[in-house]
Amino acid sequence: MALNDGAGGPADWAPYGRGQEIEPTPGSTLAAAFAAAVRLRGERTALRCKLRGLWRPVSWAEYGEQVRRIALALIAAGFAPGERACILAENRPQWFFADLAVVTAGGIAVGIYTTNAPEQVAYVLEDCGARFVFVADEEQLDKVLQVRARLPALRRIVVFDMEGLRELRDPMVTSLEAFAQGGAAEPAARSEEWRRRIAAVAPHDTAILIYTSGTTGPPKGAMLTHANLAFQAAALHGVMPLGPGDEMLSFLPLAHIAERLLSVVRPIFNGAIVNFVEHEDTMAQNLRELSPTVFFAVPRIWEKFHARATIAAGDGTAAERLAFRLAFAAAQRAGARRAEGRRLPLWLQLAQALAARSVLHRTRKLLGLERARYVVTGAAPIAPELIRWYLALGLDMMQAYGMTETAGVASLPPPGRRRHGSVGVALPGTEMRLASGGELLIRGPHVFAGYWNNPAQTARAVVDGWLHTGDIARIDAEGFVHIVDRLKDIIITSGGKNVSPSEIENQLKFSPYVADAVVIGDARPYLSALVMIDYDNVVRYAQDHAIPFTDYASLCMHERIRALIAAEVEAVNARFARVEQIKTFRLIDVQLTTEDEEFTPTLKLKRSVVERRHRALVDQMYGGGNASGATTEARAPGVAVDNP
Repeated sequence: MALNDGAGGPADWAPYGRGQEIEPTPGSTLAAAFAAAVRLRGERTALRCKLRGLWRPVSWAEYGEQVRRIALALIAAGFAPGERACILAENRPQWFFADLAVVTAGGIAVGIYTTNAPEQVAYVLEDCGARFVFVADEEQLDKVLQVRARLPALRRIVVFDMEGLRELRDPMVTSLEAFAQGGAAEPAARSEEWRRRIAAVAPHDTAILIYTSGTTGPPKGAMLTHANLAFQAAALHGVMPLGPGDEMLSFLPLAHIAERLLSVVRPIFNGAIVNFVEHEDTMAQNLRELSPTVFFAVPRIWEKFHARATIAAGDGTAAERLAFRLAFAAAQRAGARRAEGRRLPLWLQLAQALAARSVLHRTRKLLGLERARYVVTGAAPIAPELIRWYLALGLDMMQAYGMTETAGVASLPPPGRRRHGSVGVALPGTEMRLASGGELLIRGPHVFAGYWNNPAQTARAVVDGWLHTGDIARIDAEGFVHIVDRLKDIIITSGGKNVSPSEIENQLKFSPYVADAVVIGDARPYLSALVMIDYDNVVRYAQDHAIPFTDYASLCMHERIRALIAAEVEAVNARFARVEQIKTFRLIDVQLTTEDEEFTPTLKLKRSVVERRHRALVDQMYGGGNASGATTEARAPGVAVDNP
């Protein structure tokens, strides 16, 4: 049964555009918008997931029915307006069902990263006082059960996938299937109560809590209201309009604001179809299968795509390699001339057109982006050269800027206008200015309501209505914002020179052989770097050049591999002043994964954690000691690359 009986909200929910979109207004709430979307779209496809090799559609009517059942079950179990429920699962339709069931029942939905350890899970559950928690499977259930004794507020644990748990007998644990069936059996009076709750939700009510990654202390729960999210939907529609014909791929963590905004919130208003990856390891394959019209990814993903295309081109015949170089050269030259406002000569127009229809089209298809209308990067800094590469490929890449505390996006390039190295201009309705020290301040309807149960941190973050972002920036005469670095990450060498490490790190990561890097040098006489190789590409290089190795560590130890990375470092050094050049580096000889402490959920390296866990390598680079084992030195001009 679909939501079709009086489940609407305020009268300001009027369809516009192609008849499938809902206009967000200052009086909007996510709860009412979802109810209106279900009534309006009915049997149109809302979601798709892959089951047994086939993509299965979920209609808006089915979406609404699943949300209704879970919401009624929550209400029957005593879930009250304003209470919190957590979701600990990877991206799947059930995540959306649970999320919106909580919101439409008047509660606050809280995502938890699946990579969190039991202690981290306990922290979020305890801090927000969660009454309910939805978990994906046995693995995530085990985390909650390990810490359950510390969570007196917790009433019920609902499991999406009961594989391996059929014999479990625990009065607090139930399957989502059984829980939802209980909601379906609720009397009509309960449905009336649910509809009243939808109508009673106010724009200033908190809709979701997003916990920060905690790189500088315990995670803090940012309170995002219905009004915050509705404003984002309205502002983004003005600069990046989507509609029912658009499709996207959901694969980034839903506990992070970027994915939550793009794949949960925006489709409620615009009707775009959300497709779910089967598994994080199949993301690239699913992307090629679907070729979505909208694709948002963090810089690490874009770096991998660039490396894959570059290496694939290098594996071609001599003629194919030449065609690849010529195609990109023509496209980049044409892009540069357009950026300068200069006309393209006829020969360059023809060369670019030929490149676009041949090499560049095949490369876009290789990546699964041949249908993409919008490609967006955000959540971390990215090398301007990488954006230029994608622009040459024929993808109009936009670099967005925002944070959890701005409910996602704060700035985005306006349609048809780009400034290399810029994150665009403030969204409509958003104000940006610089404090005396260059820190970026933001004010607008999307600035969060504060940190959950943490008024002291809230007071430090928002002063006189202005959010202190902690980012150093500059704003040019046309309003384009250029992020320099995080205030806390700026390096001041012992000689008093201020250096932005992210700019150097991004240049290093542009190399297909470098997966990540951390530049070090605060209060030091010179800069150094810890480098993590791109394993797949370096393995291919080793095989092509008959370099023997047995595992990741032995690959990092080989003199020729260190010389390969040294050459990449030297190429980057040539772009910077002497004081900003890397004098020495070490390869991290342990292959890090997203499960490791060094990574945030959006695949950024935690600088402080990397330095702490690899202190021995840092000490080596500054003459403070040796790690165990012999040291072999290999050099490219001006760069010390010895590694134990």
